Amino acid sequence: MGAQEVRWDKGGTESAGDYNFFYRKVNEDHQLGTGFFVQRRIEPTVGRVEFVSDRLSYIVLRGHWRNITVVNVHAPSEEKSDKSKHSFYVELEQVLDQFPKYHTKMLLGDFNAKVGRENIFKPTI
Repeated sequence: MGAQEVRWDKGGTESAGDYNFFYRKVNEDHQLGTGFFVQRRIEPTVGRVEFVSDRLSYIVLRGHWRNITVVNVHAPSEEKSDKSKHSFYVELEQVLDQFPKYHTKMLLGDFNAKVGRENIFKPTI
């Protein structure tokens, strides 16, 4: 399971019941940050946990036939500058492209979607 807006000062692994929580120190303003809850039963399959930035991290789980890569994101909101949004999605694309095509890739997180703001979609919503 992925977590966003972790906001903790340090980084590492913490025990949380039947899970271990992998996280990294966030920025100086105590904002953003991502992490992963991994059930202890499957922890031996964890091949690698990487924190690319305050908004992007991934975990690689070794599978019997192929690896599973789970990418956890916290996307910039609509109010952020176009430059920061563009650089986030470029970084996300680079991370996804670095894994072999045969890996199973899962993308999860907070994409800060704004639903219901466009009048044209109100009948559907």
